[in-house]
Amino acid sequence: MKKIVIIDGGPRRNMNTAAMLAKFAEGASQAGAQVTTVRLYDLNYKGCISCLACKIKGKASNVCKFKDALTPVLEEIAQADGLVLGSPIYFGDVTGQMRTFLERLAFPWLSYNDYSMTAPKKMPVLLIETMNGQPERNNSNGYGSMEHCIAAALGQPDHLYAYNTYQVRNYDNFELAGFSEKAKREWRETHWQEDLQKAYDAGKHMAEQIMA
Repeated sequence: MKKIVIIDGGPRRNMNTAAMLAKFAEGASQAGAQVTTVRLYDLNYKGCISCLACKIKGKASNVCKFKDALTPVLEEIAQADGLVLGSPIYFGDVTGQMRTFLERLAFPWLSYNDYSMTAPKKMPVLLIETMNGQPERNNSNGYGSMEHCIAAALGQPDHLYAYNTYQVRNYDNFELAGFSEKAKREWRETHWQEDLQKAYDAGKHMAEQIMA
């Protein structure tokens, strides 16, 4: 059975990013793929420590050699057939946990001999972003320079965005006067189910793509 690994870079189990990834998983599973979801906030791991163990002559590896809770995840991705990365956008970027994960994922791909990027295998990739920004007012850098690494090593990724998402379930309980809860609610009522359907459809599409 073909396998898709989902990386959840969001801190909250029941909010926007988690919901989008759950819908993707539902679509992929119903289309026949095996799906594994990993929550980065549940793991104790570090970013790249520049040990260069992945680049020792005669022992070079395109999977990170540093051992911690991220090791089995990176090894599983190396054998997967599809990859999904999901993160909320904080200060215009993916979460620190996602960025730290991407260091460990991508640095072993980079050759300092010729600056090529080589992953264990090519696979379809989907990048999901959930954010306060709107299509016409989007300050997100998304996955930034790491997207170029992903494209070079795995193949050009697809994208899925959920804009103007709810930050909390009850705005009355928080100092969030800079946001109009009414406007947020109206946007959500118009777009959220459509966003979830797009995530479901993306899961189905990736599963069908890798099983073709």
